[in-house]
Amino acid sequence: MIEVQQLEKNYGFARALKGINFAVQKGEVIGFLGPNGAGKSTTMKILTGYLLPSGGQASVAGLDVVRHSLKVRRNIGYLPETTPLYGEMRVDDYLRFVAEVRGVGWGRRTAAIQRAVELCGLSRVTGKDINELSKGYRQRVGLAQAIVHEPPVLILDEPTSGLDPNQIVEVRKLIKRLGEEHTVVLSTHTLQEVEKSCSRVIIINQGEIVADGTQQELVGKLPSGRLHARVRAPEAALLPACAEAMPGCQVEIVGRGAASGDAIDLTIDAGGGPVEQTFSRLVVQHGWDLLELTRDRATLEDVFRQLTLASQKEALHA
Repeated sequence: MIEVQQLEKNYGFARALKGINFAVQKGEVIGFLGPNGAGKSTTMKILTGYLLPSGGQASVAGLDVVRHSLKVRRNIGYLPETTPLYGEMRVDDYLRFVAEVRGVGWGRRTAAIQRAVELCGLSRVTGKDINELSKGYRQRVGLAQAIVHEPPVLILDEPTSGLDPNQIVEVRKLIKRLGEEHTVVLSTHTLQEVEKSCSRVIIINQGEIVADGTQQELVGKLPSGRLHARVRAPEAALLPACAEAMPGCQVEIVGRGAASGDAIDLTIDAGGGPVEQTFSRLVVQHGWDLLELTRDRATLEDVFRQLTLASQKEALHA
């Protein structure tokens, strides 16, 4: 449904996009992640016909975004970061206006509006002025205008920006429902939105695609995290024994378990190496008690930070 090849965008001497490539298949819900200024919104604006690329190609539903710009827009529902609403209009009048602008025929206009209203949970507010609505409902109206013409592709740029936690949950559920009928690209820098809503993740940083895959695939490429252990052992003997049995591992005592008498809590950083068996064998050999042994699991946040933080630090020092 979407194909991007060597896409570039320059603003003077600044390169916002540096020849990026990705494709989105029918029915996918893609999380387009990146820090502020990474090139997310620039990519979205090119796909939706708001900006011309400086180089490369992009197509939506098989149509080139430059040569067939109007046809591309008919195949896209777009929710920009600032929701395009006319506050003095009633919700139903606004959606009727958008449907007409979008070319929805008179014969199916009422049904299309009713579908958008039901999907977005707007039945209670259709007779109200948009200015009277809460931020959450205004965001729902923005989503309704994006789907009223029943496009195959939805592009949503920061759809939960500025919402409170309850409103975020509601909009997140709505996006999942929309993903059952549309191909969705969700541009955001909020990791929770991607974790809860998306089947695949694309991470962009400084105008380049630095990761593309499912959450499981991306997380699986990182080494597992630190070990957390609780043992009942003499403190003076514990660290030397660990240093001898696990050379190269950083072992640190972080406290004592109040619920376990003289038990010692410690962390073991082995750089992702499999040291559980080594540590367990060490405890048994010394006749100590192993009360707990767990390992931190890598998360999408770990992936994001590893791929974006280092380059940001380099840019600051350049």
